[in-house]
Amino acid sequence: MNVPVTSGGSKQQVTNFRLNVIDPMGTVSFIGPAHGAKILTAACSKNPPTLADLFALARPYDTAMIDAILDGLACFDERNGPGNYQAMHDTLATGDVATLPPFRVVDDLTRRASMVPVGSGLVLYNLSAQRIVQVQNSYRNLLRRDRGRIRAAGRPTRHFYRYELPGEWQLVP
Repeated sequence: MNVPVTSGGSKQQVTNFRLNVIDPMGTVSFIGPAHGAKILTAACSKNPPTLADLFALARPYDTAMIDAILDGLACFDERNGPGNYQAMHDTLATGDVATLPPFRVVDDLTRRASMVPVGSGLVLYNLSAQRIVQVQNSYRNLLRRDRGRIRAAGRPTRHFYRYELPGEWQLVP
């Protein structure tokens, strides 16, 4: 989804992705900016075993993005409990899948929603299998080795991070 954003009097395009993270505890799904896909890939280069570890490793690259995802998941957890997902089902029934807040995949309805590409696509991060799957990526293919800009308050800085995925990680395609 390309959304015009006014910044300092000029317009720029912001591209979003649906990003899913799978760890031993389950799957979470959220919409993130295009640079978020690269940030999570960089964090995967340090072999995080869990979602919490992935986010801790990604936080220095864009604290605002990680905090927004964690806040969204906290709201999901407040409104939905084991076996009672009516609040999420109501959101799915009335909302546009492209604007869903972060959520946990807990049943067939949430699984289907988590597999709908948004904007430039859908990327899966399977931490247990050490595999990143670019289901759909019309923005820019993720690379095994790359660099990106560190962000402060959601804005790019002049500082860069670099990463290289270890050999055991698969990056598809």
